[in-house]
Amino acid sequence: MTTACARVEVPRKPLIREEKRLPLRAFGGGGGSAVAAPAPLAFPATRGRWSASVAFYLQASITVTFLAGSSAPTPLYPLYQAAWGFSPIAVTIVFGVYALAVLGALLVAGRLSDHIGRRPVLIAAAAVQAATMIIFATADGLSSLLIARVIQGLSVGAAVAAVGAGLLDLDRSRGTIANAVAPLLGTATGGLVAGSMVQYLPAPTHLIYVVLSVIFVAQAIGVFFMPETMAPRTGALASLKPRLSLPAAARTPLLLAIPALVATWALVGFYGSLAPTLVRTVLGFTSLLPSGLALFALAGSGGIAVILLRQHEPRTIASLGAFALLAGVGTAIVALSLRSATLFYIGTAISGAGFGAAFQGAVRNVIPHAQPSERAGVLSVIFVVSYLAMGLPAVIAGTLIVEQGNVLTTATEFGGVVMILAALALLGAMRKSAH
Repeated sequence: MTTACARVEVPRKPLIREEKRLPLRAFGGGGGSAVAAPAPLAFPATRGRWSASVAFYLQASITVTFLAGSSAPTPLYPLYQAAWGFSPIAVTIVFGVYALAVLGALLVAGRLSDHIGRRPVLIAAAAVQAATMIIFATADGLSSLLIARVIQGLSVGAAVAAVGAGLLDLDRSRGTIANAVAPLLGTATGGLVAGSMVQYLPAPTHLIYVVLSVIFVAQAIGVFFMPETMAPRTGALASLKPRLSLPAAARTPLLLAIPALVATWALVGFYGSLAPTLVRTVLGFTSLLPSGLALFALAGSGGIAVILLRQHEPRTIASLGAFALLAGVGTAIVALSLRSATLFYIGTAISGAGFGAAFQGAVRNVIPHAQPSERAGVLSVIFVVSYLAMGLPAVIAGTLIVEQGNVLTTATEFGGVVMILAALALLGAMRKSAH
């Protein structure tokens, strides 16, 4: 299997070194055939602009903080429920509307950075995120919380494809790994830091948002001084028309990756929407920190798995990830029925490792089939599938809680669906390996 890789055309000053032949596996593809692949970008010395290395880490940090901001409200949901008196289904709706807002932004603006460049999209998204944190900090009811989550989702959706493509522009090999690790690191950091600040520092519903707002402002300023990696081209307005478009070479790999994408992100929806209620009502914790620890265990172990498995073939990673998902979710469900917190966190960590590995395997099986000018669009499709899988099951779970009146039963059913999807992903990965 081979992949065609085009150069990034930038007027005035070339951004890419002379091409050299590298193994396809360096870019996350399968097999060992050699293809003409661009080396990492070599930016010319430009006064007032960051180096390529600084730009890479700045963009990775944007993914981390954006995802940290999205997970930061999770440990606070019990406080919001106590203060404003809304039901568990409201929590899942708050979580679900965020995912659907991300989806909407991906459909509308996912390909925009391929036309106007990465920098304008990231500057605008970081500025909107900073403003959104102020809305969170001053929220006085469920409606304010919903508005903040919608705006947050829109800015994350606009940025996620741009920053993902920007990382690949700068370094195709490291960018692929960063695209898998950074969201997990951000989710883990947001859950743990927010939980700790809520538990031990003053102003629990304000301080974390103020800190994040300052970070987003600093990042917007940093992006202003970042070199652009995508030359502007026509078609920006046309790119805003909602459309899911894949290059022909990426269609089959994405189709094969769908079970893994749905299983992994449904798992994130499970923990993001139900974990606070489960930790409090089933496991019996009164502290708010354990809710953040659940997300930390899930995403943190996922990030570790990505790093440890980064040198392996995507098919191997996908198989290991699907197996760990199956085992971890099963362990967590048994732990909830036994009301064993220790076993629940062990199962969560195993599930997280599966999440990280399965998602990395899926991304690395798809991205090598996209040209540089197609990367943001392909990443948008990947994340559309992912956020649908994260948001819709969460809302359905909230409805089931209201109808059944039993969060444990809903959690068991939710986990069962994730396990079925993980089993399908495992079968698919094993079948591909056999061929």
